[in-house]
Amino acid sequence: MLQIYRDTGTFLTGKPAGLPGEIIWIDLLRPTDEEKELVESRAGVRVPSLEALSEIESSSRLMVEREAIYLSMPVVAHADSLDAFLSPLGLILTRQVLVSVRFERLSVIERVAERVRSDESLRSSAGVFTAMLEALVDRGADVLERLGAELDRVSRAVFRGDPARRLNTVRSNAALRRLLGEVGATGDRLSLARDVLLGLSRIAPFVVSLGHDWIVPEFEARLAAVSKDVASLNDYENHVTDKVQFLLDAILGFISIEQNDLFKLLTIVSVVGIPPTVVAGIYGMNFKFMPELAWHWGYPFGLVLIALSALVPFLWFKWRGWL
Repeated sequence: MLQIYRDTGTFLTGKPAGLPGEIIWIDLLRPTDEEKELVESRAGVRVPSLEALSEIESSSRLMVEREAIYLSMPVVAHADSLDAFLSPLGLILTRQVLVSVRFERLSVIERVAERVRSDESLRSSAGVFTAMLEALVDRGADVLERLGAELDRVSRAVFRGDPARRLNTVRSNAALRRLLGEVGATGDRLSLARDVLLGLSRIAPFVVSLGHDWIVPEFEARLAAVSKDVASLNDYENHVTDKVQFLLDAILGFISIEQNDLFKLLTIVSVVGIPPTVVAGIYGMNFKFMPELAWHWGYPFGLVLIALSALVPFLWFKWRGWL
């Protein structure tokens, strides 16, 4: 799909372009070969493929060809769903136009497009490019804030929960496993945000370092602010990552404690049950001469002896604080 912003109709019809700056942004979503050829012939740029945009080395993500700046970075697609994943975003910046190449729908692009339609001050490709980076930074900040809030909620559930409400070990372990899954999902989303921030941290300084005269001081200052914002977000992302690791270790530790308590309880029960088993085994032997068999109170005596043999170890374990 091909979308053109600030167009007078000359781009698609093939008529000679009028005043410069009529087209400031061309957005390509899953472009066809015909759309690629049209943009390449009219805008004078090379539209990269999905494979080229997916390269991870810096030399492939940051390039300059005949004064056209070719940039690429990963962005999060379907960011508000459980199926979020990284998808490449390509940006081609020239004096006249900005070309964006993407293969998934992105809320950031829609936000920038709405701003271009409503903000008449965005009259250049550099202005749209700067607005796009700012929107990506804002989106990244919102995501990190939400992930931090989720971790705070999990932290309260882990460390400030009421132990009296734990009805049994099975339910407690189930709750801890659920929290462990939530922390793992948060860590996965955090890794996606880290990749986006890494791409942003490379792009803004690279464009400013080129020193093109058509990137006016206003946009240079805003791009410098973007770089500072990305640096602060990286610091916050490191803090959240450390908290994810801390919560993972803490939850695994609590699960281990719960399981150890269960094994301890089973061990105590088995030890308490050994003496009654021994007593019952003794009086269950089929010897001909056993004096207690002839007693009138022999059966109650055996029952009391069995009960005492179980009660004495139980009280000793309780006195030792093992229960």
